[in-house]
Amino acid sequence: MINADAARNPITVTPLRGGVYLLQGSGGNIGVLPSKDGAFMVDAGVTVSRSKLEGALHKIGASRVRYLVDTHWHFDHTGGNAWVHKHGAEIIATPNTLRNLSRTIRVAEWAHTFTPVPAAARPTVTVSSEKTFTAGQSVRLRPYSPGHTDGDLSADFTKANVLFTGDTFWNGLYPFIDYETGGSIDGMIRDANQNIAMVGGDTIVVPGHGPAGKRADLVKFRDMLVGIRHRVADLKHRGLTVEQTIAAKPTQPFDAKWGQGLIGPDLFTKLVYRGVH
Repeated sequence: MINADAARNPITVTPLRGGVYLLQGSGGNIGVLPSKDGAFMVDAGVTVSRSKLEGALHKIGASRVRYLVDTHWHFDHTGGNAWVHKHGAEIIATPNTLRNLSRTIRVAEWAHTFTPVPAAARPTVTVSSEKTFTAGQSVRLRPYSPGHTDGDLSADFTKANVLFTGDTFWNGLYPFIDYETGGSIDGMIRDANQNIAMVGGDTIVVPGHGPAGKRADLVKFRDMLVGIRHRVADLKHRGLTVEQTIAAKPTQPFDAKWGQGLIGPDLFTKLVYRGVH
């Protein structure tokens, strides 16, 4: 579905602030800061979008990429790693993202087995604590505690006051939680709180999926996670099976706003159920 949508849809380019652009239409959201020394790029979308993304990068003056950040290992954010690396970019990620891209992982909810990516598509620089890179302006990278996966990374364009959160935040959409690589509903809530603490009221916050938002959108996302976790936990503690919990529709009050995307109410209920004890 993600690849089919990317093959069909154009890449949309939205100027955000301070020279930072948002590119959408290739799986997860992509950030780009063009610079005379080479662009700084956040995530690389899916492989099928290469020609469209190269065209979009050229139009905004980012034909050469100096740094590419993988916010986490999932294919809709790292599919373009190999071709961006071929353009000369260093690929930056957490050690766990490098490890996840280098091994075989079965993701049950997707009924798919991911095999190791080629060496040319793997991160070349790892960061395990806060670190600042410079490409035209400073970009502060901060690892998250395990939440969406065990290797998520944020990218904060400090001068522009634009924060890219990767998939620790889905704006107006239920998120995927990757339990196979250390994710959990409680970890997602912790990471949501970390995002809230990192931003001010004027910060532009770019999620992994969905439109750019502000701090208030992070708060709504966190409150949705907490609300659904509480409802699912109550049903699980009463002894309901996962099928019975899904049938009870614990997400119903939230579905109109959050349940219309890639992760539907039933799957999200299943993901939350898996993580509550």
